[in-house]
Amino acid sequence: MSFETPLPPYNASDPHATFLNSTCFDLLLIEMVPLAYRMAEQLTAARSGGSTPVDEEEQREAVFRRLDALGYRVGQGLVERFDFGSSSLLSATTLSTEADLVVLGDHRFSRDRPRFTDTLDMIKFLCKDLWTLVFRKQIDNLKTNHRGVYVLTDNTFRPFARMSMSSPSEALTRAQPFLWFPCGVIRGALAIMGINATVQAETSELPSATFQIRTVTVKS
Repeated sequence: MSFETPLPPYNASDPHATFLNSTCFDLLLIEMVPLAYRMAEQLTAARSGGSTPVDEEEQREAVFRRLDALGYRVGQGLVERFDFGSSSLLSATTLSTEADLVVLGDHRFSRDRPRFTDTLDMIKFLCKDLWTLVFRKQIDNLKTNHRGVYVLTDNTFRPFARMSMSSPSEALTRAQPFLWFPCGVIRGALAIMGINATVQAETSELPSATFQIRTVTVKS
């Protein structure tokens, strides 16, 4: 998949030459939140027969679960494009011919790509390659305490690019649900790479967004 402007000659018969209208993709990311709210309202009305008013807190929790779960599946699916090494960590994609090369934007993943050796390598992969695939830019800043906590900052988070309101506080409140889907994407991608993690996100000023990843050690 590529978000780059296709250049001639076009080869529509090439099964790997898949192009996506970037504007449609942006609109899809924006519409996911109101769609999730509508679905939550409809499910509540169906269960109560329309006689019970919608509880805002319950509705918000239902929307969070739906968007987080959707993002989780998307994150898993994106990373499943690649094979795993014997250590259960993400390894290079096994390629037999040039036609098997997977093109993600400007990034090509091949057998020459080094294996990930630790969690930080995986987080860097997420910040650079995976984020570019989904949001067409890299994470702007990555910080870690080297004890399982990673803070990712996107200074121009794409779903916030066209968001503005008269009240800054209202804008931040309305923006929060748009962070739930990417939180799920991060969790799902890391889960496929063998890392259990919790992800929290916030924004203090549009269009920036900050994601905090905290890895979870599984007790044996």
